[in-house]
Amino acid sequence: MTDSNIDYEGSMTISEDLMEAAGIDHFEKILVSNMANGERFETYAIPGERGKGTITLNGATAHLGKRGDRITIMVFSMVEMSHVKEHRPRIVLLNEKNEIIDRRGC
Repeated sequence: MTDSNIDYEGSMTISEDLMEAAGIDHFEKILVSNMANGERFETYAIPGERGKGTITLNGATAHLGKRGDRITIMVFSMVEMSHVKEHRPRIVLLNEKNEIIDRRGC
């Protein structure tokens, strides 16, 4: 995470280019797990400035993490049973500067 902002009504700000790489839509519901403290929570994604590597907790969720925490952001989709075996999740891994270092299933 790059920051937290308690003075906002809610959500998680994610750089728009990272959202696109991971297939996260604007205002899509996300599940977040914080590897630093074990917190797990739901919120929604809002786009941040492209290319900045921003991942910011806003509002009440700002209490659930701090700058430098490593997190996992998850989104889910419904898949027809006939396509389950063909489905491949999209995984985007970032380094400590929130630069993409690996992509799978993209």
